[in-house]
Amino acid sequence: MEIFSNILIYFVIVPLVTLLGLAVCNNRGMAAIRTVATVGATVLVALAAYLVYIFLHERGMGNQAEMILQTSVMWYAPFNIKLALGVDGVSVVMILLSAFIVFAGVFASWKMNPLPKQFFMWFFLLSTGVFGFFISIDLFTMFMFYEVALIPMYLLIGVWGSGNKNYSAMKLTLMLMGGSAFLMLGIIGIYFHSTPEGIPHTMNILDIVRYDAIPHNWQMWLFPLTFVGFGVLGAMFPFHTWSPDGHASAPTAVSMLHAGVLMKLGGYGCFRVAIYLMPFAAAQLGWIFLTLTGISIVYGAFSACVQTDLKYINAYSSVSHCGMVLFAILMFNQTAMTGAVLQMLSHGLMTALFFALIGMIYGRTHTRDIREMGGMMHIMPYLGVGYVLAGLASLGLPGLSGFVAEMTIFIGSYENADVFRRTLTIIGASSIVITAVYILRVVAKLLFGAVQNEHHRELTDASWDERLSTATLILAVAAIGCFPNFFVNIISDSFVPVVNALKAFFPVVM
Repeated sequence: MEIFSNILIYFVIVPLVTLLGLAVCNNRGMAAIRTVATVGATVLVALAAYLVYIFLHERGMGNQAEMILQTSVMWYAPFNIKLALGVDGVSVVMILLSAFIVFAGVFASWKMNPLPKQFFMWFFLLSTGVFGFFISIDLFTMFMFYEVALIPMYLLIGVWGSGNKNYSAMKLTLMLMGGSAFLMLGIIGIYFHSTPEGIPHTMNILDIVRYDAIPHNWQMWLFPLTFVGFGVLGAMFPFHTWSPDGHASAPTAVSMLHAGVLMKLGGYGCFRVAIYLMPFAAAQLGWIFLTLTGISIVYGAFSACVQTDLKYINAYSSVSHCGMVLFAILMFNQTAMTGAVLQMLSHGLMTALFFALIGMIYGRTHTRDIREMGGMMHIMPYLGVGYVLAGLASLGLPGLSGFVAEMTIFIGSYENADVFRRTLTIIGASSIVITAVYILRVVAKLLFGAVQNEHHRELTDASWDERLSTATLILAVAAIGCFPNFFVNIISDSFVPVVNALKAFFPVVM
């Protein structure tokens, strides 16, 4: 079939083949389980790197703002549902981010116990959903992969998690499924208003944009359904409460993939579906969600300040940083939107690094309470330096990814904006100071404070697999901070069609 000549389908096939390879491994054959998982993750990184090469080649041929590698195969003819694939610059960098975090997550779970085979099988099923979502340009297939990415979370947290894991797994699943219900209603509504009268309805995003047939009165109903549906996964206030509990109870690799990639499905979906397909309603109602995301930024930062559990600190920090993504997208400004994607990349890498390091520290100290730890920089210097670098990226130190992303967001949000948006931008920018407070407080107490437990002096530093996992993420964070133009050039043109669609309804769009 033609679809198998398209590289994009292999981002779904490779995780599934890895899953099947794991299924035939012996439950106690750790060497075989690790080998299969490592090969699968490595192939995904290689595919992602090759996809970047293809995209840059297409840009050189003049295809700057277009979806490339488009393939469409009829799946269910009665409803005109197709397996439609395609990527633009935003999709490409999200796929690259996902591949890196899956690779790092495999090595962060090198000593996973119990049931390592089953853990990696669910882990790669979750990866299948993530990659499938980013390559889909059909609403049905996008929603299907969205659900595939969500469902494994219940078992991954409920079986391999820690703390109050059953409560956290159930809360996360119910809240995200609630968001999925809103999203499904929105997609059905879009489908039945996707084309002019006399033309078969379609789920293809590009066709829906071309027809531009969704009535304005229907957009006013469908936009909130889709934005809230995706916004729940993006931890938008007040639908964020699942996130801290879920992150705190999840095993290390799942926290890495969940915060690093899965939450980005929310921001990506808000941009790709809600705003792109319904620009009139986005212009009319955007201020409501802009206010909510502004609250997320500040509320998440303040909440992180009062936590003593390392995972809860990072979880509330994620609420704040993911709020910046939705905030920037709703500014309807090409610079701010570019910053939103840079923030998805930056936060994905640095929060995965945070959760990896926290898991490694917890595995040695058996506590995540910063009041019970201290002097870690002397005891485990590699993990200490890694934590400092992740913290500096989070608070926006120049030369690391956080600075590039946040400066692009706030500059883009302020320029050519009205008084309301500029006021929210100033309030949102205050979170940088709050972030510095809780990051420096944790670093001072955890790494340089007095040793609270004499048994901690006997702990060992990171092993080779842990060093490989964290070094991959540290280098990626530094690469974005030092070479931002490489990523900006990939993603910036992808916002041109969205910005052009918004100009008719929102005059200050730039």
